[in-house]
Amino acid sequence: MNAGSNRHELLRKPNRSPGSLLIVLSGPSGVGKDAVLTRLKETKYPLCYITTLTTRPQRDNEQDMVDYHFVSTEEYHEMLARNEFLESANVYGNWYGVPRSVVKAALDKGEDVIIKIDVQGAATIKKIVPEAVFIFIAPPSIEELNARLTQRLTESQADLALRLKTAEEEMNQLSQFDYVVVNYSGEVEQTVSNIQAIIDAEKCRVTPRRIALS
Repeated sequence: MNAGSNRHELLRKPNRSPGSLLIVLSGPSGVGKDAVLTRLKETKYPLCYITTLTTRPQRDNEQDMVDYHFVSTEEYHEMLARNEFLESANVYGNWYGVPRSVVKAALDKGEDVIIKIDVQGAATIKKIVPEAVFIFIAPPSIEELNARLTQRLTESQADLALRLKTAEEEMNQLSQFDYVVVNYSGEVEQTVSNIQAIIDAEKCRVTPRRIALS
């Protein structure tokens, strides 16, 4: 058998398993992370979606255990005291936390896990699981982000100003991420396609990431 045949045989029969990935999806408020995740789920792309817990009041268009798991402040802090969160943060006056046991169970089963989280939380997870895949969803511009936040009518003028100021600061954290995907208005399909391409590329790494979560 010649060298070319040997090479093709190796490609057909890889001698390793790609392993599980932990994908951290982040970006400023209003950039469209929820819409991107919803469409990603609809494509049936094989991922385990982790539902973040929050003490924030549930909005009219949200579903419990789909968009978030809505809990009381008392319940949240009881879980926090038991060290049940992989990451926990207070964002705009409300608590958000990623359940550690659910993430670990999925990774142990060999599933690829995706978490939607704010930029502050992504930085925390990077310290705990540096081999995770960090993807920043960015707006085309701050002006476009302002328009999106204004149109959704869920923030007061003071809250809107705070979110825009925070978004500008978060954009300066791009160097802490592995990838950036711009979510253009009306092009969520392309955004989802780009995220899938990133995951596919990670699965083709010669040296796979090693996710260690205790």
